[in-house]
Amino acid sequence: MGKNRNRIRTKIQISEYSSIYLFVFILLLIGIVFGAILVNSMNFIQKQDLFFYLHQFLEDIQGERLLQTKDLFQSSFFYHFKYILLIFILGLSIIGIPVIWIFIFMKGIVIGFSVGFLVNQLGWYGLLMATVSIAPQNLFIIPAYIIAGSFGMIFSLHLIRRLFSSRIQKTSIRNLFVQYYTVLLIVLVIAFIGALIETFISPYTMRLVSQWVL
Repeated sequence: MGKNRNRIRTKIQISEYSSIYLFVFILLLIGIVFGAILVNSMNFIQKQDLFFYLHQFLEDIQGERLLQTKDLFQSSFFYHFKYILLIFILGLSIIGIPVIWIFIFMKGIVIGFSVGFLVNQLGWYGLLMATVSIAPQNLFIIPAYIIAGSFGMIFSLHLIRRLFSSRIQKTSIRNLFVQYYTVLLIVLVIAFIGALIETFISPYTMRLVSQWVL
């Protein structure tokens, strides 16, 4: 009977966690769609202003006037580091869940707007540029944010259960903290890989595609 109960509990936990992963993924996806739609709501002058900066950026890539590799990597990694760390800190508080939702949604908006603007202004070349310059690092960055947001929610929910249940032992809370910080390290490693790709691969692939645009 004890083994069967443990199996049932394990299945319930997996079911609960998978629903949280799915929720965070859908939230990010909605943000991406919303960001892409947001491009169409811009007026002509706003689009022209942004396209001017995009054109200037592509010229800087062609002229190799970008930041040095070390500075570019530090900027990329610490950008993701501070947001992922903040999501995990929010997970330590009960009231942090709504803020985590906002962060995940905003991340989706940034991605969707970036891709949507490139496609809107450059057509198929913009889609190609988004594929070679935005997609590679986001194959790692997006899962990192999904895992961070999901575990932040999971930990907050465990804290809520801790407040309303006396059956949860202190040892289980300690184990949960250990697992939580272990996941944080794993997520930071994933973000580190994404930053490496964004620094050493994306600028060169973007340089190749930008030759067809300029």
